[in-house]
Amino acid sequence: MYPTNREEQKLRRQGFELIAGIDEAGRGAWAGPIVAAAVILPSEFVLPGLRDSKLLSAIQRERMYCFIAKRALAWAVGVVDVGTIDAFGIQYANMLAMNRAVGRLAMRPEALLIDALKLGHVLPTVSIIDGDAKVLSIAAASVMAKVTRDYLLSQAGQTFPDYGFARHKGYGTAYHQKAIKEFGVCEIHRKSFQPIKLAISLALSGRQ
Repeated sequence: MYPTNREEQKLRRQGFELIAGIDEAGRGAWAGPIVAAAVILPSEFVLPGLRDSKLLSAIQRERMYCFIAKRALAWAVGVVDVGTIDAFGIQYANMLAMNRAVGRLAMRPEALLIDALKLGHVLPTVSIIDGDAKVLSIAAASVMAKVTRDYLLSQAGQTFPDYGFARHKGYGTAYHQKAIKEFGVCEIHRKSFQPIKLAISLALSGRQ
């Protein structure tokens, strides 16, 4: 399945011109921030092969990131750190990241298209299940969010080299689990997430 601009066209027929697609990356990771992106595409935008960023290779995503950055009318990202995720929960952090992305757009959108989440924004909003697979501007936002977050996790890997963050981007892979067992948790791990809570609990019980 490849995304189309049907939802954008539907909103344009209602009189909305500047339509922002919104998506996030990193919601299910065990470490690192959550990142959202908002993208306003021109009506004639075409990018062959664009789809949900999870279905693209890293090289494909990076090429599409550059193309979207050049051709979008406006785009922006919102980043919410681990401390906020742990203090207020991932749902709150997700909505905050999306609102930050929308707020940082160089031009104010007239309507929003969002992947699944009910954002509660003052602007007219359409929430679409599997929007990153169905809607062109949401798919574009998924690429911008994913590439940005991957870069941030690769940078974090330089600060915390024992965990291989550049390799798994903070998700719960076997490699990551093994690193946590060997080295414990670090400051960018989401300590409110159950697997990390368990790792901390096991480490504390082992010291007793």
